[in-house]
Amino acid sequence: QVQLVESGGGLVQAGDSLRLSCAASGRTFTFYTMAWFRQAPGKEREFVAAIRWSGGPIGYSDSVRDRFTVSRDGAKNTVYLQMDSLKPEDTAVYYCAAGSVVSTARPQELGQYGYWGQGTQVTVAS
Repeated sequence: QVQLVESGGGLVQAGDSLRLSCAASGRTFTFYTMAWFRQAPGKEREFVAAIRWSGGPIGYSDSVRDRFTVSRDGAKNTVYLQMDSLKPEDTAVYYCAAGSVVSTARPQELGQYGYWGQGTQVTVAS
């Protein structure tokens, strides 16, 4: 049974940093794409970043590029999202997702991801 478990969320001040973790288990993810999405109250879930498990990052949303960094540790079966220079508009529930067939050109499409975590809350105070 595939499990994705996020952790690392919390309440921070604008300008602070946080690192989210996504621990993956239940199968071999070598050929998977792992992604982070977020959902703010009253808004649709939106793409944040994606990384090939066997490669490197394949994309960031314009709103987080140059502030967030996605990475993975194969030995720990964990994907990370380093978030720097946080802004109040980054406040959301952050979700980890995994997909076996994800387009490099369109990693933001939710339907490509078959596995999702339960989410972790990130709140950025101004």
